[in-house]
Amino acid sequence: MPQHTDHRPDPEELLRRVQAAERRQRLGRLKVFLGYAPRVGKSYRMFAEGRRRAERGQDVVVGAVQGQPTPEIQEILSRLQMIPPVIERHAGRVYEVMDLAAIFRRHPGVCLIDGLAYDNPPGSRNPHRWQDVRELLDRGIAVITAVNLQHIREKQTEVERITGKRAANSVPEEFLLDADEIEVVDAPPDALIVRGGTAADARALAELREMALLLAADVVEWQLQEYLEANGIATRWGTQERLLVCLTPRSSAVEMLESAHRNALRFHGTLLATYVEQPTVRPEDRARLESNLALAREKGAEVHCLPPGDFVETILDFAREQRVTQIFLGHSGRERTWWGGRGLIERLIDAAEDFDVRLFPHKDAS
Repeated sequence: MPQHTDHRPDPEELLRRVQAAERRQRLGRLKVFLGYAPRVGKSYRMFAEGRRRAERGQDVVVGAVQGQPTPEIQEILSRLQMIPPVIERHAGRVYEVMDLAAIFRRHPGVCLIDGLAYDNPPGSRNPHRWQDVRELLDRGIAVITAVNLQHIREKQTEVERITGKRAANSVPEEFLLDADEIEVVDAPPDALIVRGGTAADARALAELREMALLLAADVVEWQLQEYLEANGIATRWGTQERLLVCLTPRSSAVEMLESAHRNALRFHGTLLATYVEQPTVRPEDRARLESNLALAREKGAEVHCLPPGDFVETILDFAREQRVTQIFLGHSGRERTWWGGRGLIERLIDAAEDFDVRLFPHKDAS
């Protein structure tokens, strides 16, 4: 993301801002539904919003449908006007290309476009569908579209690291900066894991979800900064987020610390790590704990050792004293945890009214 500094713009800069503001007033509005993984339901949400708008009297058409629609989406499409795609063949492949000329002639109030990352065949008016969308916006047509995180160009390397796969098509992150609204389709990760899924699958989905939420926050912050600068409002960002990672010998320390560290950097926050001393600790557990604490220090965390006691009360008292905003906690899914006590995780969540609690599954050491 571009970095901003407070400065008094020169006349050329002022002219650029005025021209950009005037251009935006002429443009159609852009809304993007962002999915953090396949099957989260971003296309359904997009078409469902189009149906609601049509029922409210807005002039809505469908400009593109990606793949074979589900029965739920097909039912929505049956109630909306569709601009049929142009079928083209190139090098043995069949392409369904948006009929821009027909959409221009129809000039609807809102155009629904699925598959934003779709690539057009060689020789098309535009190489990429997102460029088609820009043309529609330039002509004053509002667009509602959908895209997955894996197709955002600047995020593809990180997504590949997590999933081991890289999407062939992409949309530049810069395109999202033009969005008037971006909405993350936030389906619970557990709902996406088919039978037989592993803890690694859950962690991967949680990390992708976090990336999508941060990307949406980046877009909102960029737009806010543009507005503030255009209106001559100076800003000073201060530390607001204070993130606490609770460590034990059996914590998913790498996952928790990496996630908390990314959040701390993103929100200009403070990273803290803590552990609650136990009366007896096996030598191998102590070694793992020291390794986790060393990793926390490498990430720049403030490390605090808390005295033995009730884990929930000790952690929450410390969190309130340190003005913590988010608590990162590992759990095994078993009845008893490292700290002992049944339902400890549930107790902490119930009592943590002032904090966001992030849970990371891990395997208990034997």
